[in-house]
Amino acid sequence: MSLGPAVETPRPDAPPSPVARLRAVSVVRDGRALLDSVDWEAFAGERWVVLGPNGSGKTTLLQIIGARLWPTRGDVQLLGEQLGHVDLRSLRPRIALVSGSVVRQLRADLSAREVVVTGRFGALEPWWNTYEPSDWHAADALLEQAGVGGIAAHPFGVLSEGERQQVLLARSLMGSPELLLLDEPAAGLDLGARERLVRRLGELARSASSPPVVLVTHHAEEIPVGFTHVALMRSGSMVAAGPIATTLTSQTVSSCFSAEVEVGSTSGRWWTRSPI
Repeated sequence: MSLGPAVETPRPDAPPSPVARLRAVSVVRDGRALLDSVDWEAFAGERWVVLGPNGSGKTTLLQIIGARLWPTRGDVQLLGEQLGHVDLRSLRPRIALVSGSVVRQLRADLSAREVVVTGRFGALEPWWNTYEPSDWHAADALLEQAGVGGIAAHPFGVLSEGERQQVLLARSLMGSPELLLLDEPAAGLDLGARERLVRRLGELARSASSPPVVLVTHHAEEIPVGFTHVALMRSGSMVAAGPIATTLTSQTVSSCFSAEVEVGSTSGRWWTRSPI
């Protein structure tokens, strides 16, 4: 009986393959470089935060990594696939993207539970697919883990901003993604909602079963405990990238935002402030 083609076993000393790799990637619109020759890569187990001022290219970078935007120039590899040589219909479901654009596409009268379960197939409507009882149980479990199990039956359109973000995060995990991208998930949240979301993201960051994560934000205070790497962007370029403990410094952040600030951390949470 044939056992199928032989599978080559990687050498023990072979370097790991990145889940995302960008080489000399540029995105140009109307003569302006939204990204300018960006080199960057992320590996399994890493949790990245991308910081930078408005217009620095953070969201454009996330769109590239999410296979939602085509670069003008450069080479992009995602989950072992070469952008331009892969069927995007098979690649995109492997990458979960949480952004404000998703909120605008979802019907307001869907229940929170229905919104979460649609993440199983990356759909916008529950009637587009057939769901097994195990899918609904998984959706309920994700809402419970996020601490919002009590809103499962509530219409998505009447939820608070903080509850919506928790639901969208649960939805993104429903499809067991291989890469999780978060575009300013704490934007517009009050202090309590922000801290609940940051705590939940910290739980995911510290879990060995979680996929690699890339989080875009403007504020160091929104970086969850457990994030391992940081990239600082300015004017479409990546000005610094590496382990968070050595890269997120007063000097690099001040240079990135063109403002003198002090940067520090307490119990794994980061902060910035102007010097007294």
